[in-house]
Amino acid sequence: MKKTILKKEIFTALLAGMGYVLNTFVSFPRMAPFQHFINVIAAVFLGPVWGFICALLIGSMRMILNGSTILAIIGAVIGAFLSGLLYKKFHKLIWAVIGEVIGTGIISAIVSYPFMRMFYGLPKTSIFTYVPFFVPASLVGATMGYLLLKALDKAKMLEQLKFMLHN
Repeated sequence: MKKTILKKEIFTALLAGMGYVLNTFVSFPRMAPFQHFINVIAAVFLGPVWGFICALLIGSMRMILNGSTILAIIGAVIGAFLSGLLYKKFHKLIWAVIGEVIGTGIISAIVSYPFMRMFYGLPKTSIFTYVPFFVPASLVGATMGYLLLKALDKAKMLEQLKFMLHN
């Protein structure tokens, strides 16, 4: 049991480090697609709780080290959790993508609005202000994660890697 938890902690840290580096050095205006790429991978390999922790770590590093806004956290953790939850329930890769896009692209975008008004003085606009930014970013990143996982599955490596992580 302790060995499995240690493996998950190490893999979570590895994914969080990769997510931070990819988001820092490969940037797009108002988009962080590699956050969503990592979220889908974490959802499949680690599940909802560890995926949430991974997203929280990446967002925290982006805020602390890069000066990102609170969107770095809020815009990632809900999608990561929902992605892991839907993958755990249905065991289909596409559900990890759907969870990420709905969780981040819609739910996180709406939840982010009051925080941005409260902490950063965002003027009063629509509660859907961030949806047009979050949906494309989460869709691009989640699709990249899906393509990587499908390639691993086609090579008969996905289940082996999951087995190694959980045993």
